[in-house]
Amino acid sequence: MSYLYKSDICQCQYGVCHKEKQFCSVNCNSTNMDHNAKIIFYEDRNFEGECFECSSDCPELSSHFSRCNSIRVESGCWVLYERPNYTGYQYVLTRGEYPEYHFWMGYNDSISSCRLIRTVSSSPRIRIYERADFSGQMLELTDDVPLLVDRFSRREIHSCNVLDGAWVFYEHPNYRGRQYLLERGEYRRFTEWNALHSTVGSIRRVQDC
Repeated sequence: MSYLYKSDICQCQYGVCHKEKQFCSVNCNSTNMDHNAKIIFYEDRNFEGECFECSSDCPELSSHFSRCNSIRVESGCWVLYERPNYTGYQYVLTRGEYPEYHFWMGYNDSISSCRLIRTVSSSPRIRIYERADFSGQMLELTDDVPLLVDRFSRREIHSCNVLDGAWVFYEHPNYRGRQYLLERGEYRRFTEWNALHSTVGSIRRVQDC
């Protein structure tokens, strides 16, 4: 059990909210890494309104805020989900400020669960395949690919093997469209990374700045 701080009178360096302070307990999978991670959600744009500070995985955020329009990532790399229990649209955020949901390429102001990415590596490596079960053309990557067709013969990836680190598949080139986080492990078909189809336009490493 880890305790996450919620405040509408948030007397922190980021401004002031306007309700009584309270502490919220959430069932989390906490590790030593989590103690160094911090993300702050704000209900309104430009870091205003009710705020909620989180330092580990949280499968259900709707009891802490009704909408999310800006975010500060103080440390760690995070994947946010539109719906509870790590479902719906995914958004991968690294350290920085996001004054509106468009800055994390959000489709709306709904964030209902979040998870700390614990597989970030200084030497990420992934193998992608044109067919399911690691067959067909294979390409090994160690860097970002803003336009997949420049490196791969087609825009479809049907399986992949993440050898090290964490990666994000984007539906469209130049890191646009739906995002899919892939952490270390084997994915025999695109449904295993929760994609609706096999189309991938660009690929990016998850790096902790």
